Amino acid sequence: MARIALTVLGIILAIWLVFGFIIPALFATLKFLFIFAIVAFLVVATITMIGKFSR
Repeated sequence: MARIALTVLGIILAIWLVFGFIIPALFATLKFLFIFAIVAFLVVATITMIGKFSR
């Protein structure tokens, strides 16, 4: 009986860990990388435009 209870508790803890910490951390990392990519694109586009119009 104790083994079943600990198994169920372990499964609940693993699910809570995955959905509570790992998935939000993954989405936060992807959101940070997406914002970083947009900023990098805007910087490259601005430098390219300045280079073309300065000639």
